Amino acid sequence: MNSERFTLEEERIREIPGEQAGGGLAPAFAEYFGRMAEQICLFIDEYRYFSREEALTEALEDLQRHNRRLYEDILPENYGESYANPEYAAQKLGEEFGPLFSFLTYELRSMIPYLFQQEEDLVLIRMELFLEIYSAFLQEEGMPSLRAVREILYSYVSDYAEDQEDYQIRTKLTDTDPVAYSIIMDSDLADPRYLFQYGEYITDNQLLTAEHLASLDDAVISKMADTLSEGYRKGFEVTGKDLASKRQVEVLFPLGFERMVRRAIHNFEEMGKACTFVRDIETVFRILPSGRSGWAGEEANPQYKYDHREDLALFLDDELLNRKLEALQAAYKAHHDLTVLHGGPAVIETFGEKPFAPVTTPHKAKYDKLQQKYITKFRRLSRQYYNEAVIGRNRSFTIISFPVPEIAGALPDREAFLKRYEEIFDAIIKINTLDYEKYQRIQQTMIDALDEADRVHIVGCGKNRTDLTVNLWKLTDPAHQTIFENCVADVNIPVGEVFTSPVLEGTNGVLHVTEVYLEGLLFKDLSLTFRDGRITDYSCGDEGAYEEGRAYVEENILFHHETLPMGECAIGTNTTAYAAGKKYGISGQLPILIAEKTGPHFAVGDTCYSDDEDNIVYNPDGKEIVAKENEYSLLRTTDPAKAYFGCHTDITIPYDELGLYEAVKADGTAVKIIENGRFVLPGTEELNEPLDELK
Repeated sequence: MNSERFTLEEERIREIPGEQAGGGLAPAFAEYFGRMAEQICLFIDEYRYFSREEALTEALEDLQRHNRRLYEDILPENYGESYANPEYAAQKLGEEFGPLFSFLTYELRSMIPYLFQQEEDLVLIRMELFLEIYSAFLQEEGMPSLRAVREILYSYVSDYAEDQEDYQIRTKLTDTDPVAYSIIMDSDLADPRYLFQYGEYITDNQLLTAEHLASLDDAVISKMADTLSEGYRKGFEVTGKDLASKRQVEVLFPLGFERMVRRAIHNFEEMGKACTFVRDIETVFRILPSGRSGWAGEEANPQYKYDHREDLALFLDDELLNRKLEALQAAYKAHHDLTVLHGGPAVIETFGEKPFAPVTTPHKAKYDKLQQKYITKFRRLSRQYYNEAVIGRNRSFTIISFPVPEIAGALPDREAFLKRYEEIFDAIIKINTLDYEKYQRIQQTMIDALDEADRVHIVGCGKNRTDLTVNLWKLTDPAHQTIFENCVADVNIPVGEVFTSPVLEGTNGVLHVTEVYLEGLLFKDLSLTFRDGRITDYSCGDEGAYEEGRAYVEENILFHHETLPMGECAIGTNTTAYAAGKKYGISGQLPILIAEKTGPHFAVGDTCYSDDEDNIVYNPDGKEIVAKENEYSLLRTTDPAKAYFGCHTDITIPYDELGLYEAVKADGTAVKIIENGRFVLPGTEELNEPLDELK
């Protein structure tokens, strides 16, 4: 960050706190500009601190103190008096200006990752945005109008859409990130101080994870990394896709796992693949609220992210939507020669962080009904553009999860805490590397029974009110066709499910779970009612908060669609994972990747085969999987706008909430698969062994 332009902008910002000490602006706004100018300078100063060669020779405590300064204002204990908090901003600056200035604070904070990525131009546009608004307040007698401030922010979001999309596509799909690659491949990973080079928020979760991985034998690290890279390779193999035609693999990872990632990079490079690394950056230019979508450190405050997930609502109209779509298309077009060589992501996820139940506050930006339609359109078209850019029918992925130390909970001493974490970590390694041939055999027994069924019937037990009938695809050639996929450890690690795309007509009833975490958000007493495979009613939350619960589901499961179809009907068979969850008291913290394997689950949204319906896929027994379509995906060639929804959310009924899962034949006779939480179909009894150990 040494250009003349950068120096001039920095010098101007450093002058602002002194100017406002005497005060020419209204006191509330003078305080805001003074504080934010100091904060921008702090971002720059801390970046320079960590950029020094000698920085990583300093004491760990000093590095932690400097790292914390970057995020201190949004930490939970300080968030109540942060301008990033929409409620505080409205209180200090008024209900009209407050949300705009809270958004500005949020956007200025994205300078931190761009500084550490050495993306000077993307830092400069944020500095200039701040100075432009400050100048508007200096030039106007009193203060500028709300409309004038909004127009400045609107122009910023519109004018730089193409630059931001280009950065995202370039780093995600085409270029190896020199910052991340250098840290991973060149650092002494036995010394956790390397973590502070990223500029991400670093806590004990990252430090202790790095220390734990540093303590593991090379053979264990290889087992973890090889499971990831081999799962990626198998994903192409089992779907008949051409891995040789791809040159890049996108590696998404949480900080602390660099030793595993280094080995995975080696594996991918041996396959002839380069690795790309996109950084997860919170900015208004990430239009779709979602989970983390790149490498990242600790989330400093989940409420902060939740409060700003719909900030674009402050500006979004038809013109801006089209501008963003044009920018996305232009970015894909500019990099087309390389995006077609991208094979898809290899993802390492973490779980075990403290559960988060968001608080919805009055001044949080929120999409109105028209804007929700804009977002739905953007979700659909951005997915379409991505699949065109990377040739969706010839890409794959793989994903694996590991726990962070926080999952060990509060224990009286550090030794006991670390011991418990190591035990849980070892249990997850075991789950991720189970004998796929055993599961393949047992699951085939299950599939053979399901292939003879007309429908399945699922009933909850205890407090679970599920009573659901799911209509199944009708085979025309049972000797060569199958309804359910026999899923072992390739794209979705670990092993343990059979799944299908249900027939919507005739799929009716209620799906209910007493408690579930979806994308890190807690849903209590979640209930979805289906009629002909579509959601017709829904609720969640405490009694007496009906409307709030419906709004929560509408925003975070339906994603503002009026309804969603059931896109998947599956049986999770990984009782080892279920038993580990119960043994260590972590069932509610398991990620959906593992949780979906711990009982029957049902996805709402697109099918598991969306954008991939025309590829012929076979089970290990040689039968073709034919249940890949539904009434929506069939429209992909005639009316593509109605074919896909851009979402797929799995909801699992745990074994202990399951009374009955039966395959019902056309004549009404039934074959029980699971009864009272236990597998009762002959040939599947081995799956009960981990359950027996819980007794």
